[in-house]
Amino acid sequence: MKVSDVFSYAFSAIRLRKLRAGLTTLGVVIGIAAIVALLSISQGLQDTITIQLQTGFATDTLIVSTGGGLGMGLGAGGAMGAADSGFSLLINDTQTIDELENVSMSVAIIQKACYVKSDEKSLIRYAVGVDFAKYENVYSTTFEAESGEIPLNPENETVIIGKRISDPWRNETLFCNVNDLVEIIWTNGTARPPKNETYAGHVVAVLKEIGGFSLFGPSDFSVYIPISQAQSFFGTDKCDVIIVKLENDDKATIESVSEAIEEAFGGQVSVTSSTAVLDIISSVFSTVEIFLAGIAAISLLVAGIGIMNIMIVSLMERTREIGILKALGMKSRTVLSIFLSEAVIVGLMGAAIGIASGWVLANVVARVFSGGGFMGARNQAAVSGGMTITPVLTPVVFLGALAFGLVVSVIFALYPAWRASKLKPVEALRYE
Repeated sequence: MKVSDVFSYAFSAIRLRKLRAGLTTLGVVIGIAAIVALLSISQGLQDTITIQLQTGFATDTLIVSTGGGLGMGLGAGGAMGAADSGFSLLINDTQTIDELENVSMSVAIIQKACYVKSDEKSLIRYAVGVDFAKYENVYSTTFEAESGEIPLNPENETVIIGKRISDPWRNETLFCNVNDLVEIIWTNGTARPPKNETYAGHVVAVLKEIGGFSLFGPSDFSVYIPISQAQSFFGTDKCDVIIVKLENDDKATIESVSEAIEEAFGGQVSVTSSTAVLDIISSVFSTVEIFLAGIAAISLLVAGIGIMNIMIVSLMERTREIGILKALGMKSRTVLSIFLSEAVIVGLMGAAIGIASGWVLANVVARVFSGGGFMGARNQAAVSGGMTITPVLTPVVFLGALAFGLVVSVIFALYPAWRASKLKPVEALRYE
């Protein structure tokens, strides 16, 4: 019997039992749709976060912090922070780092959570004290002014604001703009009793929208003041981190400078590279994708059991039919091929519909959750606008889902097909 005849006969058998075939196919559809939706959203989220990190990170920089370094886990409010240590970094420690080989420059950063007040409105944001000239040199593509101008030798009471400080609601209702007076209010917890300190300054520049987030890099959600003013305002010479710009981003340079910095501070500091952070995030997402695929595969295995059950029932109903076919000379392998062909058709239809359904579901879920907010790194508050997640259906996921649906269907149909092929004509014709 020709292959085309086998598939034609199998397709006719499916058409005669539309409801049963539809329910069998539905099980495959649900399993494949779950796999495609979860993996597409996961891949889209990974791509979105990677792009945002690459936007906010400079690959030729190192982040020097105290204690255990920058934790990659999200704490309360999504903050990433350095572990507590008796050792503190000072602003003047940049001089020690600048003397090391392959170091272009270093920038000390002081930042505190504050209220930013303009007229009668206020926001909770981070105030960042930094050397504007050095910071612009390190982050030349992101620390750029959209309006106004970033002063290289800032005067007192100078303030630079991120885009989401100027337009926090994304509707062009401005919170403040260039030349406006803003107040930064910080609660000094070291004083007894604690008291509010106020820094009043004029906005000289609004940064271009960055869109990404980074560890202590430029942010749409921060206000920036000169480092000298930050020392006076916060009453400290201690800094949170020091950003180190390297001569290049070669792996050997990163490793050698990291070791030199740790040695210069007697092992009391931790050095984190931007590339290492990106590698860790990619590794985490790879693990998450495998986990999600495993969960979705369980539903497909359940569907496979349903396929086997329904085909066994079909075998019982078609016993006399099989007996007649074998009595007319049909070989056992042809009967086996017919049953397996039915499984192949069900698997292909279920996989195809499942992939399409999963893709639609992924886009619906992504649209619902995009813009729901994301708690970013320590140097930004909640992103009120959220991230836009675009699901990504890779060729690997597409072909894998198609193959998985087909293989599961065939595997679970093997036993019923084998039983059908082993039926003896005389016994089959006697079956009631």
